Amino acid sequence: MAKPLDNLRKKILTVAYKTKEGHIGSSLSILDILWILYNDYYNPSKSEDNVIILSKGHASLGLYAILHEKGFISNDDLYSFCEYDSILGGHPDKNKIKDVYASTGSLGHGFPIAVGVALAKKIKKEAGTVFAIVGDGESNEGTIWESALLAREHNLNNLVCIVDYNHSNDRSIKLESIVEKFNSFGWASSEVDGHNHELIRATLKDKSESRPRAIIANTIKGNGITRMENQHEWHHKSPNENQYDEIMKELS
Repeated sequence: MAKPLDNLRKKILTVAYKTKEGHIGSSLSILDILWILYNDYYNPSKSEDNVIILSKGHASLGLYAILHEKGFISNDDLYSFCEYDSILGGHPDKNKIKDVYASTGSLGHGFPIAVGVALAKKIKKEAGTVFAIVGDGESNEGTIWESALLAREHNLNNLVCIVDYNHSNDRSIKLESIVEKFNSFGWASSEVDGHNHELIRATLKDKSESRPRAIIANTIKGNGITRMENQHEWHHKSPNENQYDEIMKELS
């Protein structure tokens, strides 16, 4: 039986299969989060409104699949992923894609940009929330925690950091409780099932705190495709023809 967002999973898989590029596992782990953000919080007609920054830019296929689904990028563009002169690179490029706010992918860079945008909104008294999606492996970068300190110092309650906790990082450093880490930096932190749409929406809507918020989303790398779930080999790997056919059957 097809699951919600399986059409997007098919797009991600097909692009990776045809181009032999892309980080499928990470794109699938954040797919539910991205879908909700672009459905509920993104309004391209209001430049002063909410801002979404995918700091873990290597998960770009998840973002591109959603932008394609919503008609923001063309079919030709989607299937030219990573080709020479394509607007869709392995990492999002704001100079080539109108609906991308920041060029990201160098881990630890997108989140500081989000902090700067949130601070600018505060200074200019602009409405809207800044959402930054970072990875658990990305959380090894010092810029994440330097930016977290700055955000608390300036009381950026218009900033939400969503950590895609798919445990990619466990092979190098076990981060243990990221909630406690953000709490120790003065943030309001909570955990959520990163694939439960109802819980994600409820957590995002909770604005009871007057501090920057960190949402630790417990996710499954490769979520929705059985052979890829929690399998590190699919971090940057494309399916062969047999694997592609089998997965497409699973998603049908």
